[in-house]
Amino acid sequence: QVQLVESGGGLVQAGGSLRLSCAASGSTFSFNAMGWYRQAPGKQRELVALIGGGGNTNYADSVKGRFTISRDNAKDTVYLQMNSLKPEDTAVYYCNAYRTYPARYDYWGQGTQVTVSS
Repeated sequence: QVQLVESGGGLVQAGGSLRLSCAASGSTFSFNAMGWYRQAPGKQRELVALIGGGGNTNYADSVKGRFTISRDNAKDTVYLQMNSLKPEDTAVYYCNAYRTYPARYDYWGQGTQVTVSS
């Protein structure tokens, strides 16, 4: 049984910073990658950042240069450092982990609210 537990959301002014954490438990050895998605009201869930087992990263264009994803394999935890936050970053942020064997399967956290005020 895999569980993903997020923390670190909150309210911040534009230009500020937040750090999200996602602690994984269970069969974490099966993960191909972990990452963060977000969903704003009335919009589809979108990828923010991913980090693979080898440390390779992928970012949405809208957050490149402002957000940094990292992971601590010893703690089975992934982080999202968010700097220079903008009101358009306001959303519920979801931790994600997936495996591809024997088939693609995604695990999700419960979500954490990030609100950026102007």
